Amino acid sequence: MFLILTRAFPPELGGMQSLMWGLTKEMSRNFMVKVFADYQKNHKEFDKNENFSIERVGGIKFLRKIRKAQLVNEFLKENKVQGIISDHWKSLELIKTDKKKYCLIHGKEINHPIGSLLNKRVNKVLNNVEKVIANSEFTKDLAIKKGIDPKKMIVINPGVDPVQELNKKSLEKVESLLKIKTPRLITVSRFDKRKNHEKVIMALRNLKQKYPDIVYICIGYGDEEENLKKLVKELDLGSQVMFFKDITKDLKNSLIAKSDIFVMPSIIHKTSVEGFGIAYVEAAQFGVPSLGGVDGGASDAIDHNKTGLICDGNNLDEIYSSLDTMIENKKYLELGKNAKEFVSKFEWEKIVDQYKKILN
Repeated sequence: MFLILTRAFPPELGGMQSLMWGLTKEMSRNFMVKVFADYQKNHKEFDKNENFSIERVGGIKFLRKIRKAQLVNEFLKENKVQGIISDHWKSLELIKTDKKKYCLIHGKEINHPIGSLLNKRVNKVLNNVEKVIANSEFTKDLAIKKGIDPKKMIVINPGVDPVQELNKKSLEKVESLLKIKTPRLITVSRFDKRKNHEKVIMALRNLKQKYPDIVYICIGYGDEEENLKKLVKELDLGSQVMFFKDITKDLKNSLIAKSDIFVMPSIIHKTSVEGFGIAYVEAAQFGVPSLGGVDGGASDAIDHNKTGLICDGNNLDEIYSSLDTMIENKKYLELGKNAKEFVSKFEWEKIVDQYKKILN
């Protein structure tokens, strides 16, 4: 049996939640699995449909961590456990066992100044596990720079489920919403500084001169939402930028499938960094190429000049010229075709084989 300790798990939505859900589901096909997850309001309905045990732990964050560790430590004493997989170093900090531990790392949660208290805590935990599983080459290199033993490190990219057939009604709804608008740019992510919507909107002002029917679809929510809407108004781009949130998965996927370029030229903001960018892979599944940022792990998900482009997200000219290159002569069609072929390697069935190798 393997224990999975996770702070991010459905029914809560998000990239981390999708990662831990996909990993747990695939693991349960090969091993006995028990999950210790944080409490979610609507978890009962979700949990009862699963073929593995999920134990939920509630309370304020600090006490929840202690309570969860107590439950795990008690379970380890009373049951035969082969190993523990955790989605965050903090989830292993209070676990007392000689069982093999494996910790996933993603980027920003390990990005603390060298020698700081947090850096020392991270290193103490991660240098005492069997394997540290980085989501990209970028995250692996970052961890080594921060003091993690290179011999502990392995890169396993996040996985995705094969795409389901798109809902016909959702596709029709998208066409009626977008009508003649083309080319179509899209970003699906939280609205925060790191994702860099702001510079995309600024580049859009110039692209509009060359492509008057261009549209930029923004799906998500977050702290920067009002600032971005204000910027759109200031630049008179109300007809070019469309905001969506709280939409169905079907509508989200249909909007991606009917778009031409997925745009997320991420930057490093304070300690926050894009460790991988599963959204690039999800777009590629629909034959949509991406523009990613040079800062972070996008180059694991985007094959530069083949399945999309990588640019310096801090450089407005580079964002503009990269998008122009992809739009001109509809280069995005060729890039999108390549992207669809490239991402089959990220399907969970193949990704879990890499986990099986280290767990066995």
